Amino acid sequence: MNRLEETGLFQALSRAGDGALVADISGRIVYWNPAAQRLLGWGAGEAVGRPCCDLLEGRDSNGGRVCREDCPVITAARHSQPVEHFDIWTRTKAGRLIRLNVSILAVTSERSTGPLTIHLFRDVTGRAPASRHGGHAAEPHPETTPAAGPLTRRELEVLRLLATGASTRTAADRLGVSPATVRNHVQNLLGKLGVHSRLQAVAHATSHGLL
Repeated sequence: MNRLEETGLFQALSRAGDGALVADISGRIVYWNPAAQRLLGWGAGEAVGRPCCDLLEGRDSNGGRVCREDCPVITAARHSQPVEHFDIWTRTKAGRLIRLNVSILAVTSERSTGPLTIHLFRDVTGRAPASRHGGHAAEPHPETTPAAGPLTRRELEVLRLLATGASTRTAADRLGVSPATVRNHVQNLLGKLGVHSRLQAVAHATSHGLL
């Protein structure tokens, strides 16, 4: 891909309704479209040049890190392997937790040492996550899961700390209790909210105004 073709690609992505970022072979962002700014809050000047894994910090539904330095998406693109669409949880610049569905395209570039990787993403928070087989993966819906009672004051305090990204140890230090006590509170609030991970708990609390 020459400079003119690359410019044409970026112009096309600038008109896309989905958010789009283009990363080079090292994973650094070389293009960030207006829809991405509207969706995540970061301007192109803030995004371009940063590693996409640092900006997105995508995680799976269990809180495991998806976006990382040894990114499997970049690796697959390097070897011209197709990548199925996938969901990640991330935060906007303002700190709001959202779920993105991401599609990947790899294009060759004569100006780069390897293929450019186009990430197209859209907000799917609140929708059932797409499975690898084109259907929908099962995920508990908070409004259809019986609650075991309202959260206690301490459980709400723990939940608010989780929303800031605090670890079990950090939460324990902040509250003046043991890590085991924090883990017990986490398990209780997960059961009451009808979710299976801390990340899902924060997402539920955010969408239901608990934070």
